[in-house]
Amino acid sequence: MSDAAFPARLLYPQARITAIGSYVPERRLTNADLERIVDTSDRWIVERTGIKERRICAPDEFTSDLCIAAVQNMKDRFQPDLSDVDLVLVSTSTPDFAFPSTAALVQAHFAIPHAGTMDLSAACAGFVNGLLTAFGMVTAGFHRKIIVIGADALSKMTDYTDRSTCILFGDGAGAVLVERTDEPRPQPVVCVQGSDGDGGIHLYQTHTTGSMRGRPVTANGKIIQNGREVYKFAVQTIPRGVAAMLSAAGLAPADVDWFLPHSANLRIIESVCEKTGIPLNRTLHTIERYGNTSAATIPLAMDEGVRQGRFKAGDAMLLFGFGGGLVHTGMLMRWAGLGQ
Repeated sequence: MSDAAFPARLLYPQARITAIGSYVPERRLTNADLERIVDTSDRWIVERTGIKERRICAPDEFTSDLCIAAVQNMKDRFQPDLSDVDLVLVSTSTPDFAFPSTAALVQAHFAIPHAGTMDLSAACAGFVNGLLTAFGMVTAGFHRKIIVIGADALSKMTDYTDRSTCILFGDGAGAVLVERTDEPRPQPVVCVQGSDGDGGIHLYQTHTTGSMRGRPVTANGKIIQNGREVYKFAVQTIPRGVAAMLSAAGLAPADVDWFLPHSANLRIIESVCEKTGIPLNRTLHTIERYGNTSAATIPLAMDEGVRQGRFKAGDAMLLFGFGGGLVHTGMLMRWAGLGQ
């Protein structure tokens, strides 16, 4: 990866988040459960990852079910009118089908009459990519109301004989409603995006034989991860991206009210906080109870902050997703508060 400074982009969006919801499956998979499956221990897992348990889909529960439950939770809590939603956007690496899209299944369930539908694949950076896409499309005037969902059912592709990966992953979904706002002076959003395609070999899943840039891949339908390389990518990339966004916004680490990084591993989060100067007590994550839920980790943490009443209008909120690709996407925005 180049040592050049990350390009940070500035947008004055005519969009805001007005509602949020989330869902995790009922079944808990604890570290004690994993001790009976593979050669591991609660102490080993907690020391290396910070994870104590994760939620796992039932055999007949899939990503579309997670998405639908998260949107229903949003409806129950905020009573938004979904009849005029323009677009349903689902960020996921575990769609129910190659096609139709998971978003189309969500649209059908809620009988949204005129919504376009689209799945977006950006692994664990998916939700932030989806949110940026929605902000951009609303600001451009193409849409006025978009449902953005980050959801994954990683248990469906986890190898429970591989102790290096099966301890990490769980299932869940988070949904937000992005709506047009006509405020005359919108707060700026700063973002960074990038990828290191050569690093794709370190985190992937495939059902077909072949190679990646001339290197053979394992085609067993399960997640293959080189944890050491992914860790290295994250702790080098995120601090640079954070620094670029703060510089573009004219802010310092002390000005960040809430940091919501992808919850891949608590040790990554701790290292990133140390390198960026953002205190751990202003960092929201869901790693301990839900594990790595891929595209769902950031909206799950965001909704937890909403439920706990942590956010106030005007708070500087920094989101940062990273994962398979290897990809990264960061977003620095001001919290506008929920509702109309």
